[in-house]
Amino acid sequence: MRRKYPKQPIVSVGAVLIREGKILLVKRGAEPGRGMWSIPGGAVELGERVEDALIREVREECGLEVEINRILDVVDNIVLNSQKSIQFHYTILNFLVQLKGGTVKPADDVADARWVPLNEAENYDLTPSFRSFFRKHKNELERL
Repeated sequence: MRRKYPKQPIVSVGAVLIREGKILLVKRGAEPGRGMWSIPGGAVELGERVEDALIREVREECGLEVEINRILDVVDNIVLNSQKSIQFHYTILNFLVQLKGGTVKPADDVADARWVPLNEAENYDLTPSFRSFFRKHKNELERL
């Protein structure tokens, strides 16, 4: 399935990982959102369960092993080009996950990965879809 100018939305996953008042953010190395910050995640492959995709993506992007706690939200990331055609459309299932092991080391298609204090996350150049998600769930995330 092509990701740019798709014929239908692409199912994707995102990992919300909170530890000691910090959230794990990654700087995207690919479009959409290259150079912007978001949470680890990516597209679900054909025949792959969303839970398996989430665990794979966190391992590939950050070198971490995680286990899934629960789903937090479903968001759409729709990016239009200058002619208002849909350039990207991802439907993202964001899950709360817990760290099982590993050390953060950016790999695969991320330019950087780091633990960011929750009260500083909005100072980062966040992708529009993650900024919207973060604002909607900020109070809940602060309680975790």
